[in-house]
Amino acid sequence: MAVQWTKIREDSTSIPSDSGARTYTFGENIPAGAIEAVVFRFTTVNTTAAINSDFGMAINNLRLTLNGSVIHDFRAGANDCSLSTPSMYGYLLNSLGTGALLERPSDLTKEAYAVVPVGVQAPAGVSRMEFVLGYAATNAGVASGTLQVWLKYNDNCATRTMVVPSTSFTHASSIEQVVVRIPADLPSGSVIAGCYVQNDSFADQYGSQGVRIMSQSAYGLDADFLRAFNGDLNNGIVAAVDGTSTANLQYFQSVEGALFIPTYDLTPNGDLILQVDSSAATTRTYTPVIVAPFNGKEGGEMRQTAKVAANTSKSILSKTLE
Repeated sequence: MAVQWTKIREDSTSIPSDSGARTYTFGENIPAGAIEAVVFRFTTVNTTAAINSDFGMAINNLRLTLNGSVIHDFRAGANDCSLSTPSMYGYLLNSLGTGALLERPSDLTKEAYAVVPVGVQAPAGVSRMEFVLGYAATNAGVASGTLQVWLKYNDNCATRTMVVPSTSFTHASSIEQVVVRIPADLPSGSVIAGCYVQNDSFADQYGSQGVRIMSQSAYGLDADFLRAFNGDLNNGIVAAVDGTSTANLQYFQSVEGALFIPTYDLTPNGDLILQVDSSAATTRTYTPVIVAPFNGKEGGEMRQTAKVAANTSKSILSKTLE
């Protein structure tokens, strides 16, 4: 089959608004096959600048569930559509490599694509994918818009990518140990590719010791040290933001308050333990990114395992023993 695109949803109602946070819940029946990514196409038309940052700033949370199993669970640490900065969700997707938040720059008319890598197999028959899509309030009114949801099928997909539920931690202004919970029921061969750290505001608020992954360093690494080696400082962040250019994407060296830390495929033998130096009392979330080898074999049809022997003679005789 190689690569095949399938559109599973299109509407003009599941869009953000300036009237406050909105959450849309919907589900779609989908064909069987190897799903490399779920792709969202957003368009909005505004009379004034409703989203000054990239479109990801309007995405507060996104949860994808396939046949009852959660395959992607994101919750933003902070959103502010009045800022001309990259979003926390856009930064995460672009940090994954196989994911992306792409956008054609424009002040009033938005066209954005969120490529969410999943790497899952929809088994033979009809599968069901459920969506919980939450928006933050926009900076101004959204006149109209559309949402499309596409599936990219690819039987040569090499990895499964899981953004699993985050661990929250309320920090004091001190160095503290943070235990990031790793799910116990991971597929065979799973590794921790990275940990995405979000503050509850667009401010780093780290002390000089920064973040230390206990199993990988004897020293704490400050935020810029980590950004030097995850690619951020090399103009590694691009975003479409208002107030700068509507002709091309803009380069950034950081998303203040957000930090993607590569863990170099750490084996998940227990939870991920960090030591974090916080310069302020604040709440951060820690989201592990799990990668596993992709099993492209189609799942078998549902079948019962209990044998029910229909035997009229035994049934008759059994009644005589009651």
